[in-house]
Amino acid sequence: MKVDILVFGAHPDDIELGCTGTILKSVSEGKTVGAIDLTQGELGTRGTAEIRRNEAEGASKLMQLSFRKNLGFPDGFITNEKSNQLDVIAQLRTHRPEVVLCNAIKDRHIDHAKASQLVSEACFLSGLKKVETLDESGSPQEAWRPKRVYHYIQWEEIAPDFVVDISGFLDEKIKVVSAYKSQFFDPNSAAPTTPISSKNFLNSVRYRAENLGRLTGVDAGEGFTVERFPLVKSLSDLA
Repeated sequence: MKVDILVFGAHPDDIELGCTGTILKSVSEGKTVGAIDLTQGELGTRGTAEIRRNEAEGASKLMQLSFRKNLGFPDGFITNEKSNQLDVIAQLRTHRPEVVLCNAIKDRHIDHAKASQLVSEACFLSGLKKVETLDESGSPQEAWRPKRVYHYIQWEEIAPDFVVDISGFLDEKIKVVSAYKSQFFDPNSAAPTTPISSKNFLNSVRYRAENLGRLTGVDAGEGFTVERFPLVKSLSDLA
């Protein structure tokens, strides 16, 4: 299935925290969006791989994703090596996205930056004809390179290169994030506390989006960084 946008996350919930509003807005505009988690998040202090898989399924329905896959890389030990690159390349060539969204270039969790670089380099290699991959039926795949690769922002306060206006989608984003009941604030949970299980962290998802909106003159926004300059045809294309 070809999609307009393919979104990657190191763990189930990365995508939701980083760019749910952008996904929801894109789908509302008629774009097709697929998602790929690199790991099952099995090393997480709270929950289990099975619980997070079920939570990801619930979040995917709310985001109206065309599909969601998990590549099963080891949580905490993502490596930017040939075999993993080829696995990602095979997905890029299967779904042939125009745009790829992936993890932050720098972040608190060590998997995030490694996943960011892995996906970014795979996007380049996917366009090389002499890099050989096979589809699920065992047939050779044609080269494909996404036109744009953008990195969403996670824990770190990274200055965005551009901001997507997600006004009207913030409440829905919070609902999607809250599908991960095992991970985020729950006053009735007896699970160990983590940096992302506090009420302050859940609140930060909203106030970060609202603050980006304040800075850009809208109700809410999501920030992204780029690897190469985005191009506009004229000054009137800039909001």
